[in-house]
Amino acid sequence: MRTRLLPLQYGSLRAELAPGIGGSLARFYSEQGRGQRFHWLRPASEGALRARDARAMASFPLLPFCNRLRGGRAEYGGRKIALAPHPSTVPHALHGVGWQLPWHSEIGGAADARMTLRYEGQARGGWPWPFEAVQDIRLDEQGMLLELSIRNLGDDPMPVGLGHHPYLPRRHGTRLQARLEGKWATDAACLPTALEQPPLLEQLAAGRKLQGLRLDHNFCGWQGVARIDWPAGERRRAAALTLRAAAPLDLLALYVPPNARWFCVEPVSNCTDWLNLAGYPPAATGGAVLAPGAALHSALRLEAHIG
Repeated sequence: MRTRLLPLQYGSLRAELAPGIGGSLARFYSEQGRGQRFHWLRPASEGALRARDARAMASFPLLPFCNRLRGGRAEYGGRKIALAPHPSTVPHALHGVGWQLPWHSEIGGAADARMTLRYEGQARGGWPWPFEAVQDIRLDEQGMLLELSIRNLGDDPMPVGLGHHPYLPRRHGTRLQARLEGKWATDAACLPTALEQPPLLEQLAAGRKLQGLRLDHNFCGWQGVARIDWPAGERRRAAALTLRAAAPLDLLALYVPPNARWFCVEPVSNCTDWLNLAGYPPAATGGAVLAPGAALHSALRLEAHIG
């Protein structure tokens, strides 16, 4: 059965939301006339929608933590966390629980909508703290604004992280620019082991083509701006997408797999396995702690420009 999508429209901009697939964004594109579309994010295929696969969408939310948690195990405030592993990262947990659950949708207007998720907490195999999450998504003259928040509904402090996992088209000559202060070296399971400052940081600050680049790493000290440039090609004008974020989205995860037609630039508030990283400065690991009833808010803007 085909998943119901929630359409948004502003001028030539279009977005299609998939609340039932982890509160995902299925498509984000510009109408160019004569049935032509320019996709700012990798569009979900009809097969992906039928399979209800959040990781095949254009983007999905990350909460109550981002990326992997080693062995699905950690401890905070005397409470043990024991999460079921994700099949793709056994034995590690992946991206929290929000992307694996259906969200509820509320239509605000032609160009904006809200998606909500209420999670009751799960003592065994799940995240033990209850929480409520809200996504407000709006199209405007600049592009798209994504506001994501999470509130602790429990009686004890809750460690938390949140972020976004957008997939971007990898076209010939794609270039990425971002200012970053440090890179987490990783082990074979892509879990962080030590901070380093490789020449890649200077390359990314100046702008680096994706050709020859292979990454699955977390970066700290992000300045809150990342720009993706696609050069002009056959029947295609030059285009750029700028990601702008502020605290708590102070870290960036970059996933550039070889031979893929897409790549990921993920604004996040915690690095991979942050709960198990002791002895590093908080700015390098990220993460926050919410008192009962407290909330963490974030905002990410996608600025789209053609020509």
